[in-house]
Amino acid sequence: MALAVGASYLSPVILKPRPASATAVACSGGNHALEAALVRRAAELADKSAGFTSPHPNVGCLVASGGGGGEGGDVVGEGYLYAQGTKPAEVQAVEAAGERCRGGTAFLNLEPGDCHGDHTAVSALVQAGITRVVIGMRHPLQHLRGNAIRELRGQGLQVDVFGEDLQSKIIEDHLVQEAQKACRIVNAPLVYRAASRVPFSVLKYAMTLDGKIAASSGHAAWISSKKSRSRVFELRGRSDAIVVGGNTARRDNPRLTARHGGGHLPMRIVMTQTLDLPEEANLWDISEVSTIVVTQRGARKSFQRYLASKGVEVVEFDILNPRDVMEYFYDRGYLSILWECGGTLAASAISSGVIHKVYAFVAPKIIGGKNAPSPVGELGMVEMTQALDLIDVCYEQVGPDMLVSGFLQPIPDLTPVIPSVDETSAIDPTVTLYDSSIIFFYKTWDPYGAFSNFSPHPIQMLDENGNYATWSTVEHYYQAHKFVGVDNSLARACVEDIKSAKSPEEAARMGRSLQRQHPDLVRSDWESVKIDVMYRALKSKFSIYPHLNNMLLSTAGSVLVEASPHDHFWGGGREGEGLNYLGRLLMQLRSEFLGESSTTSVSSILAA
Repeated sequence: MALAVGASYLSPVILKPRPASATAVACSGGNHALEAALVRRAAELADKSAGFTSPHPNVGCLVASGGGGGEGGDVVGEGYLYAQGTKPAEVQAVEAAGERCRGGTAFLNLEPGDCHGDHTAVSALVQAGITRVVIGMRHPLQHLRGNAIRELRGQGLQVDVFGEDLQSKIIEDHLVQEAQKACRIVNAPLVYRAASRVPFSVLKYAMTLDGKIAASSGHAAWISSKKSRSRVFELRGRSDAIVVGGNTARRDNPRLTARHGGGHLPMRIVMTQTLDLPEEANLWDISEVSTIVVTQRGARKSFQRYLASKGVEVVEFDILNPRDVMEYFYDRGYLSILWECGGTLAASAISSGVIHKVYAFVAPKIIGGKNAPSPVGELGMVEMTQALDLIDVCYEQVGPDMLVSGFLQPIPDLTPVIPSVDETSAIDPTVTLYDSSIIFFYKTWDPYGAFSNFSPHPIQMLDENGNYATWSTVEHYYQAHKFVGVDNSLARACVEDIKSAKSPEEAARMGRSLQRQHPDLVRSDWESVKIDVMYRALKSKFSIYPHLNNMLLSTAGSVLVEASPHDHFWGGGREGEGLNYLGRLLMQLRSEFLGESSTTSVSSILAA
């Protein structure tokens, strides 16, 4: 089944399936290109269940026969999780493969999500005699992440996770990355939901070539072609719910059904502040699918009672806005939402940051009209440089129309990549990344806030004259040493000003501002010595205070990450893209205090 770009959240990655009998795999893990192709195939299988499994992930599994030693094998079994409570993909695949499973490799787009004591998927792989499992990505939900991997490894299976254990050759890196991307996209609703705590939301609209969604009179049937409308029905079938505003409900009297011959029917949601809605509407017919109306508290109580008599649920909000509404439906367990609203509500949803992807059907028509509505209302932007760019844009012709799709927000990469396996082992041999917990710290009021450079713990450090000087915090010391040793009276004044700053926040502001405004005052060797400067300050801090030392030692075996969304050098960054050198230094010190890596130098951290 080749995936149609517009019909799947997998776009723009188009997976090319091949006959299972013709797909060979090096089960020893030596051929990343073939393994990447099979993980992508697992993602394609998983996509078959989209719209049926919510709020559970889309899981595909295939089994390749053959043993290790570099011998190849054929794909002998496939399966995908159809819906909640049905047979797991892993069970289907091993059942299809039968005895040919023994000594084989299972390929999964996603780590099994066994929970509540149900170990069916893991047990199926173990009992079938699978010896190796290749997984495209870990489970997005934190309480399930890594559980199945640990259990499989505990049973003696080799488990490789793309981007972690499988370190492909540079020439093949893009193949692994594309496979990882396919795995994230096929479960984009769950990944976004886990990262942002709102359902994955897609804005869909159809417009004319001159950007109108209706004529000046409001008439809108039909802008797009029949083929495009069929595609919209498919999108609805992949969603938990469809959102429209009051204007759409009044003007178009929509049914908002999937019309795809049965199967999943999404919930219908109407957002309206005033509850100024007609008494007769297709949306009040709940014989096939339910409708929820969300409105401002106190709006038209008599009409609320009328809707209740029809079986329509009404939910009131103190202040009606898309963010609060999506957080409410997140709490109700919704995974994906399709927005088919007008421009005013679309603009509000975009401004609230709840829209993750856009599908725009552009019809080769021009209707004009000064007052004809556009798909997105006022966003408050006055310059083109403020325009929101789509990511991973894809174009597809659907009948006479052009479908343009793309993400407004990048798909979160939940892989804990800070630091890499090799770097972690070099810094602290007690840590086995991905089988260890990750401790995040940032603000001083966090549970591990004492790890922050801003924590109120004065340190004593030798100055240039060999005398001990007291610094209010590590941050004071670090920022001031950008200018230490520079033969310039202004630089010396900077050091004293930062040292006497009333707070670490003030010291940080001063140091960063002076570095930007007067780069000539910064010591010429700063980039090469700043890690060593930080290391010395941290070592003093955790040597002076026994309770801080005990706190650091209590984290043995855990990965430490400074969760700064802004600092990509000392912190982990917003999406885990940071270098996390502060976390690395703390792990280095922890290892030294434990006496397990006393010979590791700070320079090795910089070289990692």
